[in-house]
Amino acid sequence: MITTLPNLLTLSRILAIPALIGAFYLASPLSNWLAFAIFTVAGITDILDGYLARSLGEESGLGRFLDPVADKLLVAATLLMLVYVGRIGEWTILPTVVILCREILVSGLREFLAELRVSVPVSRVAKWKTAMQMLAIGFLIVGEAGWDPIPVMEIGRLGMWLAALFTIYTGYDYLRVGLRHVTADVPQSDPVQSNSVRANSVQSDGTDQS
Repeated sequence: MITTLPNLLTLSRILAIPALIGAFYLASPLSNWLAFAIFTVAGITDILDGYLARSLGEESGLGRFLDPVADKLLVAATLLMLVYVGRIGEWTILPTVVILCREILVSGLREFLAELRVSVPVSRVAKWKTAMQMLAIGFLIVGEAGWDPIPVMEIGRLGMWLAALFTIYTGYDYLRVGLRHVTADVPQSDPVQSNSVRANSVQSDGTDQS
């Protein structure tokens, strides 16, 4: 049900995106800190919705669909606004493009593998990538409003490059699994054999997590 607490938290992450975008149009430093606060709260809901869904036994197909969509919308919208305000530019645009392209690639592979009833477990490196990416974006949102002794922008830009490296590695993992099923030679005229291959794929790949 959409009214379960985990699903409502996920939906709140999507609804926070217009407020986050609007915050970038305010005057600095209010703009920086308000956008940072919204982004941080949205990131916390990303942790809570999965935890509550598991602990309350309220995991659902809707939640599994909404959670990665909400994450990708939040990250993509924030990165585009950071480009708009000039905190991502020059060489830093390269890791940003890598991150966005990886999100599109993974979304396409997930959709394809879902049709085969194949799920891909999230690796530890993928979790590191997400953590590094969120931290880097947080530093870039604060930007010039940060504390003078701390090189906030430099930390954010370095974090984007590190996140991009993790992104390439995890993107390759997803692509490798996807290509293995894309190139699988399964006769289309034999539905029994096809269903058997799909069932074996599900058992071998484990459960998915956004």
